[in-house]
Amino acid sequence: MLSEARNTEIFMQQLYSEHAPMLLSWSMRIVKDRQAAQDVVQETMVRAWRSSDRLSPVEGSVKGWLMRVAHNVAVDWVRARRARPVAGAEIDEDSSAIVDDAASGVASAVAVRQVLTQLSPLHRAVIFQVYYMDQTVPEAARRLGVPLGTVKSRLFYALRELRSTMSSCR
Repeated sequence: MLSEARNTEIFMQQLYSEHAPMLLSWSMRIVKDRQAAQDVVQETMVRAWRSSDRLSPVEGSVKGWLMRVAHNVAVDWVRARRARPVAGAEIDEDSSAIVDDAASGVASAVAVRQVLTQLSPLHRAVIFQVYYMDQTVPEAARRLGVPLGTVKSRLFYALRELRSTMSSCR
């Protein structure tokens, strides 16, 4: 067991030294932020470590696998940044705009919660995992114990129902 752990450690060191610069460059193109790109590389290597027993040239291109994982992690990072406002965003001089914005945000949150209760428990569970627990679709599928395609279709129909109900509330 100790030699197996040592082999994994050596494999990961080689993997990192061989591919990290290329992954950093690739990630920078997507996230446009060096610190975030370094985080993407780190997360990619963590996932490689978790899957180290399956990573070998015999199973397929290790570089291709790493690039696909880095791409997915980077895209998830970009999507998360778009979905969340930047902390410390500039504040307008007009404080009434801030109060109005906060009030509409609270009203929207209340409306979304009410609409969520109208979804089926299966659709609500998928929405919760993906949007509230910030899980990727594959992670949500694992947590819910259902196939990836099932999570995708439930998410599609849940979001469609949310949009439809929210637009009729306005």
